[in-house]
Amino acid sequence: MPTSQHHSAESAGSAEDPQVFKRGLKSRHVQMIAIGGSIGTGLFYGSAQGIALSGPAIVLGYALCGVVMFLIVRALGEMTVREPVAGAFSHFAYKYWSPRAGFVSGWNYWFNYIAVSMVELAVVGAYVNYWLPGVQPWLSAAFFVAAITAVNLLGVKAFGEFEYWFAMIKVAAIVGMIVLGAVIIALGINKSPGTLPEPSLAHLWDLGGFMPGGMSGFLMVLVVVLFSYGGTELIGITAGEAENPHRTIPQAINQLIIRFLIFYIGSMTVILAIIPWDRIDGQLSPFVQIFQGIGLSGAPHVLNFVVLTAAMSAYNSALYSNARMLHALSDQGNAPKYLSRISGNGIPLAGVLTSTGVTSLAVLVVFLWPEFAFNYLLSIALIAGIVNWTMIVVTHGKFRRRLGAEETAASPFRLPGGRFSAWGVLLFMALVIVQMAMSDTYRTAVVAGPAWLAGLLIAYAVKQRRQAVVPEPAPPKDSAPSRERMV
Repeated sequence: MPTSQHHSAESAGSAEDPQVFKRGLKSRHVQMIAIGGSIGTGLFYGSAQGIALSGPAIVLGYALCGVVMFLIVRALGEMTVREPVAGAFSHFAYKYWSPRAGFVSGWNYWFNYIAVSMVELAVVGAYVNYWLPGVQPWLSAAFFVAAITAVNLLGVKAFGEFEYWFAMIKVAAIVGMIVLGAVIIALGINKSPGTLPEPSLAHLWDLGGFMPGGMSGFLMVLVVVLFSYGGTELIGITAGEAENPHRTIPQAINQLIIRFLIFYIGSMTVILAIIPWDRIDGQLSPFVQIFQGIGLSGAPHVLNFVVLTAAMSAYNSALYSNARMLHALSDQGNAPKYLSRISGNGIPLAGVLTSTGVTSLAVLVVFLWPEFAFNYLLSIALIAGIVNWTMIVVTHGKFRRRLGAEETAASPFRLPGGRFSAWGVLLFMALVIVQMAMSDTYRTAVVAGPAWLAGLLIAYAVKQRRQAVVPEPAPPKDSAPSRERMV
C-alpha cells in the first residue's frame, strides 16, 4: 500500500472516534482495566478445580496460557495502534475480513459478555448474604445492575476511575497474599502444625511429582486456566477512548507478561508451597485457605469483599465493552440504528441501556434455573471467547496481507513471530476445544458453539435479504467501513 493510502486509512479510522467518543481514559486507567479484566472469579475460584486436575502443574498451565493470550492481545494491539477505534474486534473483522465477519465477531463478543454478566450477577446475592442474610438475592442483583449502569452513564472518566479502584482492590489482595506467603515460606512458619506440613517450595514436586494428574490432567487444566484469562482483550475496546492510544495501548500490552507472572504464577506458587495441592479440595477458594494459613483473622470477610469487588469489576467492564460493541455494529449497519446514538458526554446511551435490559432478563433466567447457569454458562462463555480470540488472529493475518510486507515491516508495534505465532495460537485453541469435547462439563459448549455460529450466519443472511442488498466484498483497503454501503 502506498504511503498516501496508509495515511488515508489511518485517518479515516481514527477520525471517527473523537467526533463521538471522548478520550478520557488515562494510561493508569487502561493499565488497571487490563489487569482487572483478567483477574476475577476464574482465578479466585476456578483455580481450585485446576489444582485438583493437575496439581502443581497448574503453574505451567498459567504460564502457557499466559503466553498464548499475550500473543492474541499483541495481534489485536498491532491493529489497534494503527487504527485506535471503539469496537475494535468487530471493526477490524468488518474492514479486513468481510461485513459478515464483522457481524459475527461483534455479536459473538456481545453475547460472550452477556453470559459473563449473568454469572457474575447471579453470585452477587450470595456474597451480600454472607453479611446480610435477610436480603433477597434478586434485590442485591437489581441494586448492582442499577449502580453499575449509573456508573457507565456518568461518562468514560467515571468508568475509568471506578474500574481503576475495583482492580486496585484485587491487586492489593493478591500482592498482599504473595508477600505474606513468601515470608511464611522463608521463615518456615506453620500456623496449623497438626494438619499441614511445614511450608516449602518442595511441595511443588514431592507429592506425586510436579504433574500428578499426568499429561491428560495437564491438558484438561488448560481449559480451566484459559477461562481465567478471559477479559484481557478488553484493552482493545479502550482504544477509542484512551488518551494518546499510540503510546498507552502498547505500554499496557507489553506489561501483561509481568502481571501474569506476578498475579497468576506467583499466587499459585505461594499457595501450593504453603498448602499442598492434595489438601485443596475445592470446598473453599484456595485464596481463602491461604489467608487462613497465614493466620489473618477475619480472612473470610476479607476475601468476601474481594470477590464481591471482582464480580462488580467484571460486570462493569462487560457493560462498558458491550455498549461500545453495539455502537460499532450499528455503525456498520449490523445492528439497529438507534444503537449508534451518543449522549452529550460521549456515552453510547442506547447501547448501555439495551445491554442492561438484556442482562436484567438474563439474571431472572439464572435465578429460575441456577443449575443451568453455573454448570453451562461458564463453558458457553469460554467457547464464545475462543471464537473471539480465533477471529482476532485470523483477522490479523488478513490485516497484514492488506498492508503488504513493506507496510507491515514499518509498523511500530508488531506481533512477535508473525504467522508462526498466529498458527501456534490457532493450534492451541484447537487443542483446548478437543479437551472440552472430552469433558462432561464442557462438552455441551462444544456442541452449542457451532450452533450459535450457525445462528449468527443465518441472522446475517436474513438481515441481508430484508435489506434487499446483495452482499458486497470487504471494503476497499484505503477506506473505513461505510454504513451507507449496508443500509
